[in-house]
Amino acid sequence: MPTAPLLIALATALTLPIAPPLLADPAGVAAEVRTWRQAHEQDILDGFAQLLSLPNVASDLPDMRRNAAHISGLLQERGFTVSLLEAEGAPPAVFAERRTPGADRTLMIYAHYDGQPVNPDDWASDPWTPVLRDAPVELGGRLLPMAAPFDPGSRIFARSAGDDKAPIVALAAALDALGAAGIELSVNLKLFLDGEEESGSPHLQQVLSAHRDKLAADLWLFCDGPVHQSRRWQLVYGVRGATGFDLTVYGPNRPLHSGHYGNWAPNPIARLLELIGSMRAPDGRILVDGYAAEVEPPSLAELAAIEAAPPMDAALQAEFGIGQPETDERVELAILRPAMNLRGIRSGGVGAEATNSIQTAATASIGLRLVPDQTPAYLREVIERHVAGQGYFVVHDEPTADQRAAHDRIARLDWREAGYPAYRAPMDLPIAQEVAAILDGLRDEPLIQLPSMGGSLPIYLVEQETGAPVVILPVANHDNNQHGRNENLRLQNLWDAIEIYAAVLTHL
Repeated sequence: MPTAPLLIALATALTLPIAPPLLADPAGVAAEVRTWRQAHEQDILDGFAQLLSLPNVASDLPDMRRNAAHISGLLQERGFTVSLLEAEGAPPAVFAERRTPGADRTLMIYAHYDGQPVNPDDWASDPWTPVLRDAPVELGGRLLPMAAPFDPGSRIFARSAGDDKAPIVALAAALDALGAAGIELSVNLKLFLDGEEESGSPHLQQVLSAHRDKLAADLWLFCDGPVHQSRRWQLVYGVRGATGFDLTVYGPNRPLHSGHYGNWAPNPIARLLELIGSMRAPDGRILVDGYAAEVEPPSLAELAAIEAAPPMDAALQAEFGIGQPETDERVELAILRPAMNLRGIRSGGVGAEATNSIQTAATASIGLRLVPDQTPAYLREVIERHVAGQGYFVVHDEPTADQRAAHDRIARLDWREAGYPAYRAPMDLPIAQEVAAILDGLRDEPLIQLPSMGGSLPIYLVEQETGAPVVILPVANHDNNQHGRNENLRLQNLWDAIEIYAAVLTHL
């Protein structure tokens, strides 16, 4: 029978956390990959430019299929089994799998290959013809030849350079480098490349549900979004949810001369601004009654993580030309709150196109960023109740002549975006902390870990349909102009991503 001291020792051992096995040096793998990359930068950039030259707006299905076919070829060349996961009327999701003999864990990497629509006239160069510049366009960036040697601070400009084709190219290069060095992966690797993330991933749940077994993994690593504004790499545990609507208010049934009817006929632009002002305060707080009723406040661990990150507000003010932010909170705290973003307003004209008339209607496009535990359905309910409480008759289609005659104030709300809720994983998630330990071994500066980024991704659907945990490993530079004109990727971010993917794939 065991002695008392032995029983005490056994009990103590059982209550202590089990230490993870010692990892091989991730920095050593990163150094091997760096040497290979430095000798192949031209090939990597040429491949990236070729992928970026394919237009990729999700609504253009023929273009999206050309993208999917090109990406499938890249992956098949690197030993993946590739299939296209289809949903009627939607771009396919590209699914790829590469098994590693002896591996007992599976890592799923998510990225998306679609991009935001573009207005080429807004760009300094053709958005589908990648070019290299020595600095952002806004800072007078000059064109450079797309030829080695490359300055790591230079940037490649094209739609989806920063959001979100870079992970595809970086991953391919990491696998090429590992193969050249004879270094095996430590995990089974799966890829899920979404074809309609920028349009809200309306078919994602259908695809995840239909292929749940095929998409099983121990961890989904979402490779989307920007690194920290300090240019230090970060691991992020959540995102905000998103939904949105168009809000239209009405005036007379035809434009009226402002001299003859001003101060008498209702002006829809003035009414729209007044209605928006009733919903959103100057500091960004949302004034809609009940809007924050579902909000889960950040935990002490999440607040501590933000406090540990380097403050960037002063530098961002200077970079963005902002005299004063809307709030005195640091940016990482501000994005933990729900947000109401005015995406655009349309009515009449300005400058040379302005006319002295009272318009018939005015429309605002409004985007909502959700935090845990808000839901799109609940926010729709409280917003419509608020609009009605401001004296408006709420409709969802163009009002009829009888409705316009019967109601002083009419507001049309078009909820075209289904939307999705926010997601936030616990910051002590064991497998995520393993990833963090690998990343921490690559740089002298410690990895930044934050509870949430400000953008939105349909992560909750992955957890809901597959049960797998999700964390976000962003790649792009914070000033990449994603969703806007002159989108770009800083080359050093691409080089770093290659090393980071190689380290994770060989040490997890």
